Amino acid sequence: MDARMDNLPAVAAGGFKAMLSLEGFIAKSPVPDSTLELVRIRASQINGCGFCVDMHARDAKKAGETDERLWSIAAWRESPYFTDEERAALALTEAATRIADNPAGVPSDVWDEAADAYDEESLAALVMAIAAINAWNRVNVTTRKIAGTPIG
Repeated sequence: MDARMDNLPAVAAGGFKAMLSLEGFIAKSPVPDSTLELVRIRASQINGCGFCVDMHARDAKKAGETDERLWSIAAWRESPYFTDEERAALALTEAATRIADNPAGVPSDVWDEAADAYDEESLAALVMAIAAINAWNRVNVTTRKIAGTPIG
């Protein structure tokens, strides 16, 4: 596989800067970094973004994430390694990422579980994080960004 663009951050500098600004907001949110990485990895798995799966798994590992949890993200429902809060975030991630698969959009039961697990500020940040990683996935899948390559 060959990348379609060599340096998107330079060619689309304004857009890239805007997306990084959103990431800055998310990083300052009260949502735990470990949860954010799980969300990023799960959405990236669903969207087939090898670049993002690779990058966020490496970031999670550097931050102390265990191999068992990383290996189990795709099967989180059948895995004992995740908290109730993380499960709510992963369910919300899947529903929002696969929004076209459900005529109701994000089902109320999924939203309610997330709303029970997170306060309003955290839930809003989680929604923004899910939107951001889906945007990154679409950019990287469209341009065929290769896993393990530098961002710029």
